[in-house]
Amino acid sequence: MKKKTSRLIALDRKYVWHPFTQMKEWTATDPLIIERAQGNYLIDTEGRRYLDGVSSLWVNVHGHRKKEIDRAIKEQLGRISHSTLLGLGNTPSIELAERLVNIAPRGLTKVFFSDNGSTAVEIALKMAFQYWEQSGKADKKKFIAFTGAYHGDTFGSMSVGEIDIFVKKYRPLLFSAFRAPYPYCYRCPLKKNYPDCKTGCLDVFEETLKRHHEEIAACVIEPLLQGAAGMVTSPPGFLKEVRRLTRKYGVLLIADEVATGFGRTGAMFACDIEMVSPDFLCLAKGITGGYMPLAATLTTEKVYKAFLGRYEDYRSFFHGHTYTGNPLGCAAALANLDIFEKEKVLYALLPKIDLFKKMLQGFNGLKHAGDIRQTGLVAGVELVKDRLTKEPYPAKKRVGYRACLNMRKYGVILRPLGDVIVIMPPLSIKTSELKKIMAAAYRGIKETTEGL
Repeated sequence: MKKKTSRLIALDRKYVWHPFTQMKEWTATDPLIIERAQGNYLIDTEGRRYLDGVSSLWVNVHGHRKKEIDRAIKEQLGRISHSTLLGLGNTPSIELAERLVNIAPRGLTKVFFSDNGSTAVEIALKMAFQYWEQSGKADKKKFIAFTGAYHGDTFGSMSVGEIDIFVKKYRPLLFSAFRAPYPYCYRCPLKKNYPDCKTGCLDVFEETLKRHHEEIAACVIEPLLQGAAGMVTSPPGFLKEVRRLTRKYGVLLIADEVATGFGRTGAMFACDIEMVSPDFLCLAKGITGGYMPLAATLTTEKVYKAFLGRYEDYRSFFHGHTYTGNPLGCAAALANLDIFEKEKVLYALLPKIDLFKKMLQGFNGLKHAGDIRQTGLVAGVELVKDRLTKEPYPAKKRVGYRACLNMRKYGVILRPLGDVIVIMPPLSIKTSELKKIMAAAYRGIKETTEGL
């Protein structure tokens, strides 16, 4: 190990508190220290190259050091790095707002900027609450979300989330929300089988809306794919039916596309696949191509107009962030959208998705691959102790984590969600690189699970 690497590891152990990490375990290991990147590869301080198989936590879109985005940020640096949107406008944020409205599902005409996915959702929740209060329906102050949901780590977004290890300790601080079962068909919450169930979870959802729509402000959903739940994909038509039912019962729909937006599912937005127009669209992660912290919450003219009035009426949306609409982030996002157009990224994805599907079929031969879920260029392979009974591994075995560590010796970095191996490469991944990721994932899983 180089002296530089050793020094950085020591300093990391001494000063850095990592997210979603048991630090007692972390400080007992020698972590990789990433120093630079090129294309779809991360390069550590030892000079070792690893394919970025999870897009640096689901954000990178066109690869690292993409010259067009590098150039856009450098050029913006030459003009101005930051100015506030409180009382001022700035050129990149205005231009980006127009571009986002032009590509978003129909009816979304207003853009409110923030800086991460949690805040994008938090903003939608607050807007929905205030919309009804200022529309003469102050009783509509609750929310309905889905089992297994993850919407972020702020108090509002945690309140509509449900993954226990993330929110259990904070429940005394959170508001209550109605829950409807999400179609996790491998482990059906209703103990039924798809498609014989006829998506019975929608019946529970409608029953809740029927009983409580007069007190529900909005429904929050991760369209097509629940990310942190383990890449749980919903059956075709589920999202469209959720939209129909929310309209029927006068409930606003918040689409959390923080993870699915910007091409991950094969369309620009997951909502596009089922031709759904929500009342709010929450975007982050891939919005800048994975370069800068930036988020946006899009909404409709109808919602926006409920906030208009005289100054002394105090109907404004009293929410904002210091770096709202940051020019550097917005410049990166504009370059990101330019690349989608110039390189016809969504069209170029089609053969990669077909290859991805075919290679995933080979994972069915693994003795401990219980369920393989895929949409677009995203997949989750759920590892189980017993395929027949679906019995999971004990948490202390850390099977998913150990499998991903094994993959590093084959030059691939993946990060699991418990015992679900997540595969989510940049959209720019080459065919040869995708094959390398899949081979490493297969071998890492097989060596770990069949060696137990």
